[in-house]
Amino acid sequence: MLDYPTLKIIWWLLVGVLLVGFAIMDGHDMGVGSMLPFVGKNDVERRVVINTVGPHWDGNQVWFITGGGAIFAAWPLVYATAFSGFYWAMLAVLWALFFRPVGFDYRSKIHNATWRSVWDWGLFIGGFVPPVIFGVAFGNLLQGVPFGFDSYLISTYTGSFWQLLNPFALLAGVVSSAMITMHGGAYLAHRTEGVIQARAIKGATWAAVVMVLGFVGAGIWLQGIDGYRITSVVDPSALPNPMSKTVVREAGAWMANYAAQPLLWILPVLGVLGALGAAALLRARHTLTAFVSSALSIVGVIGTAGVSMFPFIMPSSTMPNASLTVWDSVSSHLTLGIMFWATIIFMPLIVMYTSWAYSVMRGKVTEAYIRENDHAAY
Repeated sequence: MLDYPTLKIIWWLLVGVLLVGFAIMDGHDMGVGSMLPFVGKNDVERRVVINTVGPHWDGNQVWFITGGGAIFAAWPLVYATAFSGFYWAMLAVLWALFFRPVGFDYRSKIHNATWRSVWDWGLFIGGFVPPVIFGVAFGNLLQGVPFGFDSYLISTYTGSFWQLLNPFALLAGVVSSAMITMHGGAYLAHRTEGVIQARAIKGATWAAVVMVLGFVGAGIWLQGIDGYRITSVVDPSALPNPMSKTVVREAGAWMANYAAQPLLWILPVLGVLGALGAAALLRARHTLTAFVSSALSIVGVIGTAGVSMFPFIMPSSTMPNASLTVWDSVSSHLTLGIMFWATIIFMPLIVMYTSWAYSVMRGKVTEAYIRENDHAAY
């Protein structure tokens, strides 16, 4: 079995992979949903948009479920603290996601304009709200979350829902929403043609511009935000105990990893160039390459947040010493080892069957296809 410190790093990387996989795979579904009312001007056009993601959206939810399960099993203290502190925000995500399964399944069951319009906006909510909230959550993590532990390591959140809606966190929400919209627009452009494709390209291009401006602005802003730094000696092999270290807050701490490892600058550069590249490729109608470029931008943006905070996962603004890190918020050595081998076996299977499904159901979705399959299509 791999040693404990190595498994701690591996699971930091694997959780990152799952978050990126969720943003890329389920993200383009959400991006398409957020564009639905604007790129589809009539019922047939909106059905074209819905059917580009209809066969895949529920399979892509595997990344969301797996990511949540992995955090629960690998980082139980993070899971417990985050879901108690961000309780109402997580409920808002779930409430928004409720619109997706019923929206896809019931939207076209009745030939009624009002009925279908309501579900179209429901699918918009299910695609637009979760990325915004996830971005706001990341923005709050970078500033520190007001929580602490008692002597029994029971966490207590001392903030409120409205405190989460601070300016920097809202900017992070804009970046997240624009990033997902860009990605969804690139996918939609690849699966459609004609006026729908043209509208998707225009929307994705504007989303890419907003994402880049917001991402760069957040990076500049972040340099003035107090980050976190561990000042005590850390034993990577020690059993989890978040109260066994000393942490200080200081300006510029989130930039320390870039100073120590300049190669990490590849990630924020990838975030910017990937988005700009996607916009340029879409304008040139290289839609598949644009989708890949958009996916690379997502890797860069999420990777930037991760390496900026490393080794912190969930820093505490009210009790810095209680901040949760890669070293002290994990499960046991045995649990991480068993999960690692399960992931090695099952993640390739997920990638394989997802790739097969997309290969079988590839191609353009057209208005003619919708009319010919009026009762079978979404």
